Amino acid sequence: MQARFQGHHLRRGRFSKAGNFYVLTAVVEGRRPVFQDWHAGRSVVEQFRSAEASGLVRSMAWVVMPDHFHWLIELRDKTLAELMCRVKSRSSHSLKRSQDLDGRLWQRGYYDRALRRDEHLQQAARYIIANPLRAGLVQRVGDYPLWDAVWL
Repeated sequence: MQARFQGHHLRRGRFSKAGNFYVLTAVVEGRRPVFQDWHAGRSVVEQFRSAEASGLVRSMAWVVMPDHFHWLIELRDKTLAELMCRVKSRSSHSLKRSQDLDGRLWQRGYYDRALRRDEHLQQAARYIIANPLRAGLVQRVGDYPLWDAVWL
């Protein structure tokens, strides 16, 4: 019998520590390409910037793909769960107001990977912002509108 994936089980064993670096990923419910419209993707970007302005994180790199996002952060305050709840709920609320979206926007749970200090952050950032290239959405990273990195 094949095990069924359940995203809400991703919380088990999760550890949040201020000062640590994490790669976070959240996926749209049903992998719907909601963010093909870059205006819709800006609602997620606004939440990344709001979290940084509030002192919760330092954003190192991010990309909003049509049906998910990747975000490289240094956690400064709160827990990963609190941060992701904030970003997902606020972006969902914003999109439901501005677009005609029904039902849940985000899948339950999220993925996180802690980076050790000795890991190369720029390498992780390059991998994140190259997602549109690997997905065949653009020929050059600069042609994709929904990404940023501190190393520019």
